[in-house]
Amino acid sequence: MLFVFSGKARCAMAVKEHIEAVLNVGLRVPSIMLLEVLYRWDVSSFFQKIQRSSMNNNPLFQYKYLALYLHYVGYILSLVLLTLPRQRLVQLYLYVLTALLLFAGHQISRDYVRGELESGYEGPLYLVPLSMNRFTTALICQLVVCTLCSCVMQTKRIWLFSAHFLPLVARLCLVPLETIVFVNRFAMIFTGLEVIYFLASNLLVPFNLAKTAYRELAQVVEVYGLLALGMSLWNQLVLPVLFMCFWLVLFALQIYTYFSTRDQPASRERLLFLFLTSIAECCSTPYSLLGLVFTVSFVALGVLTLCKFYLQGYRAFMNDNTMHRGMTEGITLLILAVQTGLIELQVIHRAFLLSIILFIVVASILQSMLEIADPIVLALGASRDKSLWKHFRAVSLCLFLLVFPAYMSYMICQFFHMDFWLLIIISSSILTSLQVLGTLLIYVLFMVEELRKVPMENMDDVIYCVNGTYRMLEFVVALCVVAYGVCETVFGEWTVMGSTIVLVHSYYNVWLRAQLGWQSFLLRRDAVNKIKSLPTASEQQLQQHNDICSICYQNTKTCGSIQTRLRPSVRTVSESPSPPVSTSPSGDPDFTALRLELLALLRKDIADIFKKELQELQNILGEALSTIQLDLQAVKTQLASDKVATEATISTLKGTVGEMEHALSGCTDDIVHMKTTVESLTATVTQLENKCEDLESR
Repeated sequence: MLFVFSGKARCAMAVKEHIEAVLNVGLRVPSIMLLEVLYRWDVSSFFQKIQRSSMNNNPLFQYKYLALYLHYVGYILSLVLLTLPRQRLVQLYLYVLTALLLFAGHQISRDYVRGELESGYEGPLYLVPLSMNRFTTALICQLVVCTLCSCVMQTKRIWLFSAHFLPLVARLCLVPLETIVFVNRFAMIFTGLEVIYFLASNLLVPFNLAKTAYRELAQVVEVYGLLALGMSLWNQLVLPVLFMCFWLVLFALQIYTYFSTRDQPASRERLLFLFLTSIAECCSTPYSLLGLVFTVSFVALGVLTLCKFYLQGYRAFMNDNTMHRGMTEGITLLILAVQTGLIELQVIHRAFLLSIILFIVVASILQSMLEIADPIVLALGASRDKSLWKHFRAVSLCLFLLVFPAYMSYMICQFFHMDFWLLIIISSSILTSLQVLGTLLIYVLFMVEELRKVPMENMDDVIYCVNGTYRMLEFVVALCVVAYGVCETVFGEWTVMGSTIVLVHSYYNVWLRAQLGWQSFLLRRDAVNKIKSLPTASEQQLQQHNDICSICYQNTKTCGSIQTRLRPSVRTVSESPSPPVSTSPSGDPDFTALRLELLALLRKDIADIFKKELQELQNILGEALSTIQLDLQAVKTQLASDKVATEATISTLKGTVGEMEHALSGCTDDIVHMKTTVESLTATVTQLENKCEDLESR
């Protein structure tokens, strides 16, 4: 029973935490919306319209600088709403909801009085059904408003919200209609005075909150520094999720506005244009652009997570890679948007530019998916896993990564005229398709070798040729891009930026790639020459030395092991190794030289393997240490915020304890006074008893 109760308590706590997290984000979205509206609102053009309209004579619009100050006050209010603690934010929204309910009660009362004035009937209500229905409806609505205000403000003094009942009571008492109008005005004035009194009583609350926040911020900065403060605010405000929710709300409103003003259904091309135009409308300010950046980051993270789950199932979440977090795509979008001046363009131009930027982002996501899928597909092909479902998932994802980038490149070529910049963008998708093709070919080779009864002797050479072929194709694609850029620079319009891009592309994607490829070819050729330089043992030498396989310790004629054919960490010996057969020592100098050379090569291979493993281990440990450092920094920041909150609670408790001590000291004085009074009363009672006894004796 205790375990069941603890489990239910944990579930309740988890649900409460999720609700608090949702409230922490949802209640702050209006502050970002207000910042968006204030950024789009041009005060100068607004007052120019006012001057051209009939409202120019209104004295409220004569003070332009006052409106400008109110504009800046709106920014301050938005920042305050954004940074308020969650409890204070909930309380503020409850106050706003109460004000809206009071306004609704005022509207109901005003509509009722207006209806009574239009009817002109002043007699008893029950004689006219229409007046009775109007009275009943207004009474029920006012009861609902009062009940909701009492529940929201958590008070039992319902009379504070009952001023709007006065016109109904006056009508029920057959008060003249002209008097009911004054009663309604009195109810409105009374409610306004209540609101003013509430605001005046809480006038110092913002100042106290600002003072407390400044003290806490100063303590955190003094102890942990500005970086810890920034991370703490980032975690508490959940800015990425907040901006994503803000942008999704903005995008949903844009879509709703479009479909609510259109009658005919949109075609497929129209839907694509609508999608791009809506995104362009929702990134016209820095706030909406940040929302789009974080939305793209979360979408990329979701796609990469689904890719891992599709390939590996739940095992994908056990070894999570910190490199595929979706931040690369978001940062790419932000850099391209800032570099191209996306916000300053018109909607149509912004939509076309966004199509290119989103193409680059999708190409980056596909490249990240390939980085996830490549080792999994190759390991699956090299293993002896017989699960057809695993092979189907791996091959289907590779086919998708092979076809979809090519389709994207074809579609974008249909919309835009081919130039150097577009060719650079398309080349990334072409390289992704080439890499996927190389991965699929190696996977097919592994599967063919697995199905063959006799292993392929030159498997390593074939794999090297496949890798070299698609690396050569990548080099050719990069070379074609450079050649096209040079031709466009020489025979077309010459620009400094275009020439710089050609030089950078030539150095990094052509020159460095050619150097790496040539070095790899030279190393491979040296390795092949060293292997070919080794003497080959004849049948007579094998019989003379009673030679055995150095891998499985069996006869070389029957074991079937070929050293160049083995793949590390993949093959397992089907039989347990038999004990080594003793061989007679020989003084053949060729045999001794061969043995020494083999031992030297073996030592070198083992040293290379150890170096590679140590390097990988060092990289893994470095990533783990960086993750641990980030976690420790987050824990440190959380501890700092908890410490500040605890100190604030302790200071509050100290004040409460001081007040209790003061109250207890007052109670002690009262108790002493009461004790003295009781003693005096006891003495008086004793005297009275003595007098009574004297009277009785007399």
